[in-house]
Amino acid sequence: MNRPWGHEPVLIEEALTFWVTDPKGLYVDGTVGAGGHAEALLQRFPETRLIGLDKDPAALETARERLGSFGSRAQLEHADFGDMENVLGRSGGAPAGILLDLGISSLQLDDPNRGFSYLVNAPLRMTLDRDAPLGAREFLAAIEEGDLAELLRDYGELSKANRLAREIVTARNANRLDTTQHLVDALRRAGLSHPRHLSQAFQALRFAVNGELTSLDKGLDAAARVLPPSGRLVVIAFESLTDRRVKQAFRPVRPGRPHPGLPDPHPVWRVLTSKAIRPSSFETARNPRARSARLRAAERTSDA
Repeated sequence: MNRPWGHEPVLIEEALTFWVTDPKGLYVDGTVGAGGHAEALLQRFPETRLIGLDKDPAALETARERLGSFGSRAQLEHADFGDMENVLGRSGGAPAGILLDLGISSLQLDDPNRGFSYLVNAPLRMTLDRDAPLGAREFLAAIEEGDLAELLRDYGELSKANRLAREIVTARNANRLDTTQHLVDALRRAGLSHPRHLSQAFQALRFAVNGELTSLDKGLDAAARVLPPSGRLVVIAFESLTDRRVKQAFRPVRPGRPHPGLPDPHPVWRVLTSKAIRPSSFETARNPRARSARLRAAERTSDA
């Protein structure tokens, strides 16, 4: 009987199609999570090796149990994928492909103590690293109202950012901002009631607390350095903000010399997906949380 791992990876077949080019190669799963994509890789291609990274010790515990039968073929590291260069430097070898499955997993979302969901009253944490000493409560205790408004506008794409920030700061100053319910109450007092908008506000804070967009930028840059020519980068995003960032990173450099005397820059990536690949209706019926997933893939060019 298969163990229920609590998280169903999305777009497995599509990810493997773009991720794997060498059936004996080394592959990096920069967000190994519960190990679903990693397990599929190691089972399908029995001569591959995997380095799996995750910043959440709880996820690594699950992945170690799930991938234990693969022995030394699976090397797991407690690290942010933005630091993959350091990990690969210690491990040796150039990866044939890198996979980044962005966002939060079902294991994290469904843990009532993590504070990721506006639907469950929990401590105001929102940390991807379960053991991180500081979370959303401490972040909100220190931020200025104007900076908070900017964060909600830029990361949450919310139009009422100033009013939302004012209500959150008012709740904080009244010592009423310790739980997710306190945060939801403040957002609702500011006129935010639609579930999608509440989710966007929580997303904005999660991005900021965990430095997710900074990690993504670092990870995309690191992937371009560690992949050899023809190496593949596959990214699965669930939020429009992260998907746009990936799309922009893959975009070819436009011709022209921005700096006189310098040669034209060569493109870093050859895009393999003309548009984002979305889950099938069959997959979303089986796993509704897959519905917002978008997969993009690119290949490292040889002349960059």
